Amino acid sequence: MSNAVAEAPASDSGVQSFIVTFNIRRFDPEVDAEPHWVDYDVELFSTDRVLDALHKIKWEVDGSLSFRRSCAHGICGSDAMRINGRNRLACKTLIKDLDISKPIYVEAIKGLPLEKDLIVDMEPFFASYREVQPFLVANSVPEKGKERVQSIADREIFDDTTKCILCAACTSSCPVFWTDGQYFGPAAIVNAHRFIFDSRDDNAAVRLDILNDKEGVWRCRTTFNCSEACPRGIEVTKAIAEVKQAVLRGRP
Repeated sequence: MSNAVAEAPASDSGVQSFIVTFNIRRFDPEVDAEPHWVDYDVELFSTDRVLDALHKIKWEVDGSLSFRRSCAHGICGSDAMRINGRNRLACKTLIKDLDISKPIYVEAIKGLPLEKDLIVDMEPFFASYREVQPFLVANSVPEKGKERVQSIADREIFDDTTKCILCAACTSSCPVFWTDGQYFGPAAIVNAHRFIFDSRDDNAAVRLDILNDKEGVWRCRTTFNCSEACPRGIEVTKAIAEVKQAVLRGRP
């Protein structure tokens, strides 16, 4: 492995490519007692993404490399991982935005059970998500042929938290979540917020009661890791603070 950036010959289009070193934390439960780091040198363009590099490694160098991905456009949230110590989506992280004079370190997100290489068990994350009842509960019946009407102002109250793609980047960046597997975590609270503040919903009191727990909103230490990690730009810490205030008021 070399820390110097090597320039590869220019392509037919004249665009310059570079040899970039990736240091990936590998783990195969069938043969490894502990995770270990493996280096790969990959030829890339500055406009390539980390996901492109992982594809190239898997398809051309080492087919045993395991990671999740689906849409490759920052919508599905399946390729969240730690890149140079920060939670990011591999499909949204451009090579040109990283310091390629040094190896790029890639590993699985923290706080969830490691299954293989960059893949973690997401079930604990989704269990917390399901527990906050992330769906509309409306007791009233709209007029026949009508929808449940909501004003623009009412929609704006929770608009930010509708952007969540359940990538777990926020939750797995939280130091409380790393040390307390029972904590709901930022993503679950964000998705509770989305319905707690929805004027059409009638179940806010139940969700507030669920989150008014020692493993609920009060475990948040306001470190802002979650907001910084969110690939959708959601103000996660602000949403958690708003849920705390709603708990204290006993209503949204």
